[in-house]
Amino acid sequence: MTDTNISFVRQEMLQGQTPPRGERGIIRWVRVNLIATPVDAVLTILALLALAWFLPPLLNWLFVEASWVGADRSVCATAAQGGTQPENWSGACWAFVNAKFGQFMYGPYPLDQRWRVNLVGIIFVVLLIPLLMPKVPYKVPNAVIFFFVFPIIAFFLLVGGWFGLPYVETSRWGGLLVTLVISFVGISVSLPLGIALALGRRSKMPVIKMLCVIFIEMVRGIPLVTVLFMASYMLPLFLPPGVSFDKFLRALIGVALFASAYMAEVVRGGLQAIPKGQYEGADSLGLGYWQKTGLIILPQALKLVIPGIVNTFIGLFKDTSLVSIISMFDLLGTVRQHFNDPTWASPQTPMSGLVFAGFVFWIFCFGMSRYSIFMENRLDTGHKR
Repeated sequence: MTDTNISFVRQEMLQGQTPPRGERGIIRWVRVNLIATPVDAVLTILALLALAWFLPPLLNWLFVEASWVGADRSVCATAAQGGTQPENWSGACWAFVNAKFGQFMYGPYPLDQRWRVNLVGIIFVVLLIPLLMPKVPYKVPNAVIFFFVFPIIAFFLLVGGWFGLPYVETSRWGGLLVTLVISFVGISVSLPLGIALALGRRSKMPVIKMLCVIFIEMVRGIPLVTVLFMASYMLPLFLPPGVSFDKFLRALIGVALFASAYMAEVVRGGLQAIPKGQYEGADSLGLGYWQKTGLIILPQALKLVIPGIVNTFIGLFKDTSLVSIISMFDLLGTVRQHFNDPTWASPQTPMSGLVFAGFVFWIFCFGMSRYSIFMENRLDTGHKR
């Protein structure tokens, strides 16, 4: 027998080669995302034309012609309007935002006590960041401190009246402080309460199911403005004489209950999406109701409805502006309140303040959205083997 060299059988492996330029880098990204089809190419051209028409004047108003520093409205008004700017000038009045920045963040909170708000914010960030990072250990102690210990510490620091801290009534709170406090309480309460309501609505006990259905449908059937109005003005009418609750506390309860009703429906959708086989498999293992729900059903349901949960959180964060109906001013309410300041009254002041408020809201909402996408990708194990 002699070895036969078959010429068409390769004896050595080919060395790896660099992909063609059209299949890598920015060229591939443009080809796949912008001009994959003729329709995509046309839409891309139209979008570029729209940006070319809209973006230069916007950037000019935001940055080039903007007034950045100044002591009063004169830097944001033309000569005919009693200012120092030339005729036909139009630009953002960031000097107004800079002068009122402390008010936008803290509201009328005492100037010499704002360090307490800053301390609460630092503690919040220090506890939140490890909780959001999947690989950081000690998640359970961190969550217990964040959701149970931190609110108590924040209450004593913000309200005061103990440990030598001056008392600051909630009517002197405002700005971003009110927005974040209402959002934190609403999010922290609505998720567990919404889960409980969703489980109660699917319960086989008629009384529990009926109570949950009545609460959810009643709350979802009225606007949040009505809930806040009733919590602030109607609730005291039903209390015994001499009994009263802080107006801010009533707003917190109203927002939390309102968000819980919507959260319950989001979670219920996730529970209904779980196949029946999961329930039967848990029953075959001899698991009780709470073991089955807590270890098998609920984790899968919550993973499925992460977008809906975060969407509810984002909506709640934006709905904090409605507390102005009960004379409490969040970030947007505080910004609008300062439009009436005669020192800064100018045609450019309202738009500048609203752009600033919108940008702050966008930062928080975009952050929640991106973290939601991160968690979806991390928990998406369907493609893994």
